[in-house]
Amino acid sequence: MRSTISRSARTRAWLVAAAVVASSLFSACMLFAKPPADLDYSRTRTSESGRYRATIKPEGDSIPTGKLQRWTLHLETANGTAVDACEVTVDGGMPQHGHGLPTKPRVTRHLGNGDHLVEGMKFNMGGWWVVKFRVASSAGADSVVFNLSL
Repeated sequence: MRSTISRSARTRAWLVAAAVVASSLFSACMLFAKPPADLDYSRTRTSESGRYRATIKPEGDSIPTGKLQRWTLHLETANGTAVDACEVTVDGGMPQHGHGLPTKPRVTRHLGNGDHLVEGMKFNMGGWWVVKFRVASSAGADSVVFNLSL
């Protein structure tokens, strides 16, 4: 009995399967790779285009895993002026694992003097995390990225 599947269809199926296996192996290898050695873990960073200086202030001295947290994000312009009137979005994840944050953190209140309350921060495991704040104000739009080692 002859197969009704054409040779080209079988070849395409094998190529797709090989691509899936290769991608899975690459992802698995990334889980065991160490983060880059030159990461800056400071809690005060300058934004990518230099418009802002941002400081993250988690509750307490450490950043726990598995617990919802509230942070204060302090924003000022490059010349040190507090940024109060702005829109801030929060994103992040684990670059080595290829997934984002397990929650949708957001700024819930502008506290004044450049401070903004960020609620809903949560990290479900230890490792290298990246948290990115996108800021838009009269000083312009820019992003600031924080590296965390939990």
